[in-house]
Amino acid sequence: MRIVLVRHGETEWNKLHRIQGISDLELNETGRRQAEALAQALKNERVEAIYTSPLKRARDTAYVIAHHHQVEVVTLFGLRELDAGEVDGLTYEEMRIQYGDFLDRWIEDCTAVRPPGGCTLHELQEQVWASIQEIVKRQHQMAAEGEENDKGVVVVVTHFFPILSIICRALGLDLSQCRRMKLALASMCTLDFNPSRTVLVSLNDTCHLKEETQ
Repeated sequence: MRIVLVRHGETEWNKLHRIQGISDLELNETGRRQAEALAQALKNERVEAIYTSPLKRARDTAYVIAHHHQVEVVTLFGLRELDAGEVDGLTYEEMRIQYGDFLDRWIEDCTAVRPPGGCTLHELQEQVWASIQEIVKRQHQMAAEGEENDKGVVVVVTHFFPILSIICRALGLDLSQCRRMKLALASMCTLDFNPSRTVLVSLNDTCHLKEETQ
C-alpha cells in the first residue's frame, strides 16, 4: 500500500512564524494556492482514499485535493498536530521570554520534554500511529471486498510533527531523529507499506511548488 503524507498549506501563523499546535486556523491565500498545486500534482494519481486531520488547515487542503477524485474525505482525530499547550500561538522570541527554560530543553531534546499544558512527541506518535494502523486496516478491508485497486494510493493530510512521527515509526528510527528531517509546508512524503518492511519512497517533495516559490 502506498501512502502519500501531505503537509497542509500555509496559514497566517506559519507566515508570522508562530507556534501552531491545535489552534484551528484556515489556509491563507498562499496556502490555498499551495493546496491547488498539491491537487494538480496528485490529479493523475489513482487516489483510493483521502484521510485528514480535523484542523481546518488540513481539511481545507484535503478537500482541494479531493476535487479531482471521486472519494470521500475521512476525518481522523488522531491526525491532529501536537498539542503545544501554553506556547501555542507564540513566536520563538516570545517563547524565549516567557518559557526560556522549556525552550532550552526542547532544543536539546524535543522528545524528552512536555510543552507546558500540552502533550509530548511520544504521546503524539502513539496517537498518529494508531490512526495509520486504522487507515491500513480500512484499506485492506476495502481491497478484500473489491472496492480498492492495489495500484492506487492513499492520501493522508496532516501536520509537521505527525508526519515526522509516522516516518520515524515506519522506518524503525528513534523519534529524536525527526529533527534531522526537513518538511516544508505543502510538501509530500511517500511511504510504501509492505508486509515485510516499509520503504520511504520520497521525503519533502516540493517540486509542485516551484512556480509558487519563484
